[in-house]
Amino acid sequence: MYPERPVILILGAGGQVGWELLRTLAPLGRVVGATRQPQAGPWADLARPETLAPLLAEVRPTLVVNAAAYTAVDRAEQERERAAAINAEAVGELKRLAACAGIPLVHYSTDFVFAGDADRPYREDDPTGPLGVYGATKWAGEQALAASGATWLLFRTSWVYGVRGSNFLLTMRRLFREREEVRVVDDQIGTPTWSRLIAEVTAQVLGRALHGGLDLREVQGVYHLSGGGSTSWYGFARALHERLGGPCRLLPIPCRDYPLPARRPAYSVLDNGKLGRVFGIRLPHWRESLQQCLDDLG
Repeated sequence: MYPERPVILILGAGGQVGWELLRTLAPLGRVVGATRQPQAGPWADLARPETLAPLLAEVRPTLVVNAAAYTAVDRAEQERERAAAINAEAVGELKRLAACAGIPLVHYSTDFVFAGDADRPYREDDPTGPLGVYGATKWAGEQALAASGATWLLFRTSWVYGVRGSNFLLTMRRLFREREEVRVVDDQIGTPTWSRLIAEVTAQVLGRALHGGLDLREVQGVYHLSGGGSTSWYGFARALHERLGGPCRLLPIPCRDYPLPARRPAYSVLDNGKLGRVFGIRLPHWRESLQQCLDDLG
C-alpha cells in the first residue's frame, strides 16, 4: 500500500523527458525534481553514483523515476568511463538503494541496445547487440536493473524529441532557417517519439500503481514505448519541413556520406505490443504526436 500522497522523486528533471514528467506526475503526489546542479535544489550527479544515497535519504521517496542519462552518442566513444558511470553504475546503485528502501524504480533505455539487423520491429525479448559505447552502457544499465532486488519498470524508447534540450526537431528547425540545403540520412529506420508521450504513458502506469491497486511486482519488466509506425531521419525531416517551412531544400543521403564516430543501428523500430497487452495502452502514430508537439511549440 502506498500513502495517500506519495512522494515521487524524478532524476534528470531538467532533461527532455524529466521536464515533462514534472507535469504529468504532479496529479499523483508530491513530485520532487532533482538535477545535477546543487544550487538548483535537490541534486545528484549520476557520474558520481555515491551522491545518490544522500539524495534518497533527504527526499525519502515513495517511488523513483530515473530520467537521467548520458545521451551524447558520438562523444561517448571518447568518454566511455563517464557514460558507463551514468548509464550503468548509477543504475546499479539506484537499484540497490531502492531495494533496501522497498520502493519501486522506473528507468528508461534505448533502441540503441539492438544491432539493427532485424526485418521486423524489435520485441522486448529479442537478442540485443549494441554497436557503440552509448548502446553498450545503456544495456549494462538494463542488466544492472534486472538483477534481483527492487521492483522495477524499464521503458525502452527511440529517437526522442521535444520542445527542450538538444534534439533532432530543434536542430532541424534552426537549420531550416539558416541554410539553403540540408542533407539528412535516409537509410536508418526508426520511430520518432515525443518526450511528452513517454511522460504521459509513465503517468498512466504509475497512476494505476499508486492509486488504482495495480501491483507493480506482478507487471515489472521491460516494455517498449515509442511512437507508432516508422520512418527514416530524412522522412522525419520532411515531415518537419512540411510544417515548419523555410528556404532550404532537403536532400536524402546514405549514412556512408555522413560518417560519425559512433555506429547507429540501420533498423531500430520497436514493437509496442506488450505495452498494449499488459496495460491496454495504444500509442499514436509518430506523425500524430509530431503535429501535437509542433502545435505546442507554436
